Amino acid sequence: DSSPMHALRTLVSSLSLEDPGADNSSKESNMRKSIALLAKIPAFIAGFDRHRKGLDLVRPNSDASIAENFLYMLNGVKPTDRMIRAMDICLILHADHGFNASTFASLVTISTLSDMYSAITTAIGTLKGPLHGGANQGVMVMLNEIESIDAAESYVMNKLTNHERIMGFGHRVYKSYDPRATYLKTFAEGIAEDTGNIDLFTKSKKIEEIMDREVGAKGIYPNVDFYSATTYFSLGLDLDLFTPLFAMSRVSGWTAHCLEYLNEN
Repeated sequence: DSSPMHALRTLVSSLSLEDPGADNSSKESNMRKSIALLAKIPAFIAGFDRHRKGLDLVRPNSDASIAENFLYMLNGVKPTDRMIRAMDICLILHADHGFNASTFASLVTISTLSDMYSAITTAIGTLKGPLHGGANQGVMVMLNEIESIDAAESYVMNKLTNHERIMGFGHRVYKSYDPRATYLKTFAEGIAEDTGNIDLFTKSKKIEEIMDREVGAKGIYPNVDFYSATTYFSLGLDLDLFTPLFAMSRVSGWTAHCLEYLNEN
């Protein structure tokens, strides 16, 4: 009954307990750990979700990609090709994004010549915060609060009037349309059609239209979190798995930054 992000952070930390080379800081050892983290985190997330639901764990298919295996281990059935492609695109788009908070946190840890497991544990703890990785979960909460497409107008306008934030809009880097959101919008629509969630996508599109009309001129556009929420929901992910999925992708970026940093410390 614990939070998936608490569980993920603790499981990643515990990997050091079963690795006799946990404190081996050679380039080869750190690359091995990085690949292991990339492989094990999807299994941790899927296994945790099935365990809490009283379901048997699903072993991965050694011939499948990370995207396909994650959906298979999570839901227990082979995903469609479009679902696999959508998940793969999500993992690519979230893999890295410059010097953000969690990447910075991982580098603070690795700069002391601590171990890779500690660095990634630090990053996951940072990503857990609602001002970083938790934003797409906030988008889904908002979509659930809006009862219908027709109710979107009053909901958004009330928020704007009260100077409240509309989740999934605006970015510290982008003052134009987040290029990652452009791709996700296309895949979100396709997956919504496949899974019977087209009303959810239409609601999202309506919110975007209102926001474009009201604040688009200020450079406030959808970011990667806005349409990733619709995509994740349509793929069958529970709300509290949205941020762990972000970590599942971003571990590739975190470890890459750490490996690069350690070349010269």
